[in-house]
Amino acid sequence: MGYKIAVVGATGNVGREMLNTLAERKFPAEEVFALASSRSIGRTVSYGDDDLTVQDAARFDFSQVDIALFSAGGSTAKTLAPKAAEAGCVVIDNSSYWRMEPGVPLVVPEVNGDALAGYAKKNIIANPNCSTIQMVMALKPLHDLQPIKRVVVSTYQSVSGAGRAAMDELFNQTRGIYVNDPPLKEQFTKQIAFNVIPHIDEFMDDGATREEWKMTAETRKILDPDVAVHATCVRVPVFVGHGEAVNIEFEMPVTVEEARKALKAFPGISVIDYRQDEGYVTPQEVAGEDSVFISRIRKDPSIPNALSLWCVSDNLRKGAALNAVQIAELLVSDYLPKK
Repeated sequence: MGYKIAVVGATGNVGREMLNTLAERKFPAEEVFALASSRSIGRTVSYGDDDLTVQDAARFDFSQVDIALFSAGGSTAKTLAPKAAEAGCVVIDNSSYWRMEPGVPLVVPEVNGDALAGYAKKNIIANPNCSTIQMVMALKPLHDLQPIKRVVVSTYQSVSGAGRAAMDELFNQTRGIYVNDPPLKEQFTKQIAFNVIPHIDEFMDDGATREEWKMTAETRKILDPDVAVHATCVRVPVFVGHGEAVNIEFEMPVTVEEARKALKAFPGISVIDYRQDEGYVTPQEVAGEDSVFISRIRKDPSIPNALSLWCVSDNLRKGAALNAVQIAELLVSDYLPKK
């Protein structure tokens, strides 16, 4: 026997990746259900060597499954996740809706897996923002080495973080430029092809965007409420893979060698850091990879006790689907009844 799993939003970028990841990692699933909105009923999606027929998430009986992986947006998470949780199903939600809710664990298993101990309060677990996940993976071993005071991060986020239609917009705009078609803007506020846009999610009263607020608030909830974070989040014309330039100020000095050793020893991190041509990792190289890659580790001489580094990860894998599946793996390993 195994666990019964539902994937809500199974036709989207992250939902499909969740199904792929469950199959690749041989999750102990007895049965997997693919769920989506009524528009997708009857479509098929791949799960390993099998094809699953998509069912209507709104009409699905969640009492028949043990775990539901949600990647269907905040409005669906708001209405459907509590119903699934009340039916006895543990929800792992990839949207931003539940992340800062008291009593809902916000979890990156390698960083704060022990936070899952409180999952039963609401039967809902939140998957962090893709950019937050890869950054806290890099910060955790360094914070354990020497407490971090402040983090300043600039992100270079791929269009896949905004969904399939955003990827199509980048493709169509890029192709159109070569034949002199005017760029059609539907998913982004400005042309994304051959451009960068310092605007992800809506603007807030203080001038930050909600994406930048998420990175600050989520990092403090996951890692340490005393760590100050300042983020600038930028969309770039890359299909898959987020990059981050991270500046870290510590309470006491940390050498480059100490940081590199701590990062290399941390599960889920790969350090590729050579001070030569091609001695670093870029988003193009990490598509389909599970690790968070660290390069360009160096001293910041402008302030005391600071280092800078470059952090890259596949935002659909560790930034979303893989992290959710790892949460599910930890649940069945340490918290749910064995089957």
